[in-house]
Formats: sequence, structure tokens, C-alpha cells
Amino acid sequence: MRGNAMRKLTNLPLMSSVIETIGNTPLVELRQLSKVLNLSGKLLAKLEFFNPGFSKKDRVALEMIQTARKEGLLKPGQTVVELTSGNTGTGLAIVCRALGHPFIAVMSRGNTIERAQMMTALGAEVVLVDQASDSHPQQVSGADLELVELETKRLVTTHEAFRANQFELISNVLAHERYTGPELWEQSKGAIEVFVDFVGSAGSFTGVSRYLRKKSPDIRAYVAEPAGGAALSKKVVSQISHKIQGGGYGMSHLSLLEKNLVTGYLEVHDQEAIEATRLLASEEGIFGGFSTGANLAAAIHLLRTKEVGATIGFLVCDSGLKYLSTTLFSTQES
Repeated sequence: MRGNAMRKLTNLPLMSSVIETIGNTPLVELRQLSKVLNLSGKLLAKLEFFNPGFSKKDRVALEMIQTARKEGLLKPGQTVVELTSGNTGTGLAIVCRALGHPFIAVMSRGNTIERAQMMTALGAEVVLVDQASDSHPQQVSGADLELVELETKRLVTTHEAFRANQFELISNVLAHERYTGPELWEQSKGAIEVFVDFVGSAGSFTGVSRYLRKKSPDIRAYVAEPAGGAALSKKVVSQISHKIQGGGYGMSHLSLLEKNLVTGYLEVHDQEAIEATRLLASEEGIFGGFSTGANLAAAIHLLRTKEVGATIGFLVCDSGLKYLSTTLFSTQES
């Protein structure tokens, strides 16, 4: 197996820039994990941490910036500003540095410090925004996001910057419809029957589901949400309370979520996501983050209930290295 992998690597072309390495991430069948859990069906995990910024958001960053430049919305050397939980900001830091744009990332202090450190190392200016008075550390609420949005708008005006608005720009969806979805379909040889995705901006859910439905109208697509912030399923959320970073902000409406694509909604509890993330690492050697655990926990639930025997695809959204300061892999009680 190692020899085959080495031969593939030697066939890779010389890249002129790191942004050329974005995409074409591996798809892995979780055979050992499925055996341990005695699951009927297949779990296919797409390793998005193979992107240079260690997450699926590198795809979005590249698509947003290239499209804005092509359409004349982003001028040469113009500053780019965007709010982020860390992954989109990391992708934008990489892409903007490669294409000659200063980048300012605006992030809540409720997100992990590793993300801010990584963006700074990649050349971004990082502005950290204090959390709302009733928010919890390492848990980002809708109120926190509103404060970050206000600061982002101020910085866009001050710097006459381009706003890479991941929650509104269709480029977010197109990055996944044009690339992630086709890769999933081709790598699985058309075997994928179900797609499940933890939703933040909804770009990956909508983009991948759009493409898969074009290939097979029978594809089922499920939205995963944290139990402590499941507003998309129309559950009333009075207080955000969950540890799964990157989504579950208590927002009942997301501009990029096409609800006609949604087969159903699944709630994932913190401990389920933590246990699934740890199991993925210990059984498969795949070191994912919180939202990856949410995706896997939701997929396992489906194989035990509505989708017994199905082939389910999901994204390993980012790397567990971004969560070492949290309880995700801590030996202390979660």
C-alpha cells in the first residue's frame, strides 16, 4: 500500500503556488470503524484537512476571491475583510497572500486560539471581538456573531475593503457544487446514496447536495445541527449551549441553505460529537475537528435508523489540530 501511495506522489506536477493544491482531497471508506460499531452500510469520509489551510473552507476562499477579481469587484492590491470562526479566515489568508491582497480576519474570542494563531502566521491581521455578556467561553452564539458582524462592517468601511461574505456570496455554494460534489461522486464511483453535513454557512451542504441530486434524484441529504442550537429545524432556541464550533449559531434562516434539498434534520449532542471524533482518530487514524465528529455521529445514527445499509458520504471538515486547547481530545472529563 505504501508503495502505491509513493508512486502516486511522484506523478504529481510541480505547482507554481500553494493555491493550486486546493481540492482533490482523498475519500476514505471507514471499514475499521464500521466493523467496531457493527454497522450495516458504508461510511465514506472526505479528508478536507488535506487542503493547505487544513479545512474545506480553502475551496470557498479561492472561489470567492477568484470570482470577485474576475468580475472586477476586487481590485488589485485591495484589502479583503471577512468574519470567520477560523477556517474561512485561514483559507482567505492563504489565497489573499498568494494573490497580493491584505486580509483582515474578524473573529469572536469564543473560537479556539489556535485558529487566530494560524491566521496570523499566514500573514493575516486578526481582530478578536469580545463575546456577548451572556455567552460561554469556547461557545459562539448568534449574539456573538452579531458583534463580529458589526466590527466587520466597520472595518470594511474604514479600509474601503472587499467583503468576502461567506454567508451571502453564491461562490460559497459554487465551490462545492463545481468541485467537492463531483469529487465525491467520482471517487465513490457513483455509489454514494446519502450525504450528511454539519451546517455553518450552508455552502457545502447546498453545493454538494445540488450536484449529487443532478446525478441521482434519489440522493438523500441531511442537515446536522448541534442539539444546543438546532434552529434550522424550527426548534425554538432561547439560549445557545453547545461546544461544536463552526455552526449552530441559533439562526433559523441561512441565505445559502436551499431547503428543498433537505431530506431531514439531525440533532447531535456535544458528547456524541466528541466520542465520534475520538473514535475516528483511534480506529481510522483520521484526526478531525468538532464538526467532523458531528457529521460522523449523524451518519452513524442514520445507519442505525433511517438509512440502514446505505452508503453515506460526509466531509472531514477540518483538522483536530485546531482544537487542542478545547476538551475535544482532553483526557480530562468532557
